[in-house]
Amino acid sequence: MSDQKDNALYARQGFGRELGIVGQIGLLIVDFVNGFADPNAFGGGNIPAAIKQTVPLLATARRLGWPVAHTRIVFADDGADANVFSLKVPSMLGLTEHNPASAIVPELAPVEGEFVVRKTVPSAFSGTSLASWYTHRGVQTLVVAGCVTSGCVRASVLDAMSLGFRPIVLSDCVGDRAIAPHEANLFDMAQKCGDVMDYATLLSRLPNT
Repeated sequence: MSDQKDNALYARQGFGRELGIVGQIGLLIVDFVNGFADPNAFGGGNIPAAIKQTVPLLATARRLGWPVAHTRIVFADDGADANVFSLKVPSMLGLTEHNPASAIVPELAPVEGEFVVRKTVPSAFSGTSLASWYTHRGVQTLVVAGCVTSGCVRASVLDAMSLGFRPIVLSDCVGDRAIAPHEANLFDMAQKCGDVMDYATLLSRLPNT
């Protein structure tokens, strides 16, 4: 994580202002699928711990009636939708609809009424109807969990901010296969495109919890 000198520089230049919680809250869980829970596939690092911490987060979201969306990376069985992302990471093409590696982990399995977004690029919003789904439900503040912090989480948070949502990235509910990029991207997102806090801090700021 960046040192005090870096923090002071960013603060002096006006970065890192807190967005806060405004209006309806939604939850986005990015790519917590079996393949990313498995260090022999796409996982490793602190992803298992982030999945474990997201279980009570999801329970809270359901209890409070937040709109909840989950994402999966899903390519066509024949690779017809291969793209630059899969050119860069060819093994992603194996994440097809019926491959168990592409299935959401059982402990976070969606329930009726929760939106499952299938995507072939890092961002949950690019080329999907997710933004309009949240907007239709009045979401203004978007709590984000998932993996990986430096990849699909970051891409989704950046797009969420660009689309007018207020992202809150939960530092203990997002994970990466390596800790250095996880920490660096948490710092950068906190400075430029969202609030970063842990789950306990979010709970302390919620009404009716």
